[in-house]
Amino acid sequence: MKPAIHANDLAKRYLIGQNAVNTTLAEALSSAARSILRGATGPQDRRIASNLEFWALKGISFTVDPGEVVGIVGENGAGKSTLLKILSRITLPTRGSITYRGRIGSLLEVGTGFHPELSGRDNIYLSGAILGMSRSEIKQRFDEILDFSEVETFIDTPVKRYSSGMYMRLAFAVAAHLDTDILLVDEVLAVGDYKFQQKCLSRMNTIANDGRTVVFVSHNLIAIQAICDRAIWLDQGMISKDGRTHEVLAAYTRSEHAGSGVERSWPDPANAPGNDSIRLRYALVQPLGGAPGDAIDVRQAFALSFEYESHLAGAHLNVSACVYSGDGALVFHAGPTEEPSAMPSGRYRDRCIVPGDLMNDGNYRVSLEIRDRGELLLTVSDLLTFEILDVPDGRFGWFGKWDGVVRPRLDWTTEHLPAA
Repeated sequence: MKPAIHANDLAKRYLIGQNAVNTTLAEALSSAARSILRGATGPQDRRIASNLEFWALKGISFTVDPGEVVGIVGENGAGKSTLLKILSRITLPTRGSITYRGRIGSLLEVGTGFHPELSGRDNIYLSGAILGMSRSEIKQRFDEILDFSEVETFIDTPVKRYSSGMYMRLAFAVAAHLDTDILLVDEVLAVGDYKFQQKCLSRMNTIANDGRTVVFVSHNLIAIQAICDRAIWLDQGMISKDGRTHEVLAAYTRSEHAGSGVERSWPDPANAPGNDSIRLRYALVQPLGGAPGDAIDVRQAFALSFEYESHLAGAHLNVSACVYSGDGALVFHAGPTEEPSAMPSGRYRDRCIVPGDLMNDGNYRVSLEIRDRGELLLTVSDLLTFEILDVPDGRFGWFGKWDGVVRPRLDWTTEHLPAA
């Protein structure tokens, strides 16, 4: 089977501070003029000019088979939007080549592809004509596009008067219903309500099941998990990982949050938090069954572990953890469930398990308190930081942020009651 998209050694260079990217005749002439001027002003100016080059893509190669739904992930500036613009032929690569099989439709951002002075109706026909479709072909699909977009009342109004939601509805309806073999989508779920998101996801799944190809760029990892069987992680203009979606997203989230404080240790007691009575030596947040630093999602149980040295013989030590959400709300303050007894001096480890399906997704901070019969011996604020990731399960097509400090999975039943 021949690929729907074959990208070979794609590279894209931008000139920082310039309006040109050297892809047209005018741009080439402008670049030549700048080169002459740089040559006349000496080696110092040439050195400064060379520092203005920025490579958004640095020679990436990949193929996408017909019917594949591929997600593109990466931080801002990784090259995702540049790649989509090259794939949709809005801009040309500085180096490399792309081959396609079939017609391409794209939805890159609100405002792309529509003429603001034309009505919604006229823009549907304009978009189809740009894709190479005849007027009769567009007319056959017009009612379907209109029903999906839900902007029938305003279809003869210039789109410059549309709200961003109306604009996105119509833009997606056109891109998803015209006769294209490949659909390129950039953050389509950034605008729209619950119902619109469901329709978009359902339509993209229908497109894939029809044997057509979808390339989907999004920062919404939940949407990527729900839609895509394969993902490509771009990092600083290069492909960091390409494979099954869950494997790529796991690697991406581990890298993205590698600097978080999920583990801390103090090998030298002199530098450890504490005093002559007690010293903290080690602290860890770890998913059950996983390694330190592995991603934690809302379904997973995780452990909080603390190791400390006590120099007090006979102390009744009570270790408790305070977990705060990213906005500073106290999620819980918990410690041992049994009254502490007298303990000899020495090194100890306290460990507690936080169950899965309890906490919401987001960023969290852990503080520690150690007491002896009510007397506070040691407190360490912001000892650990970690993130809990979301999953697409149980969302029924909604991919926004759930409200609340906690998000428990309850034993929920629905019963049909007989009429009175």
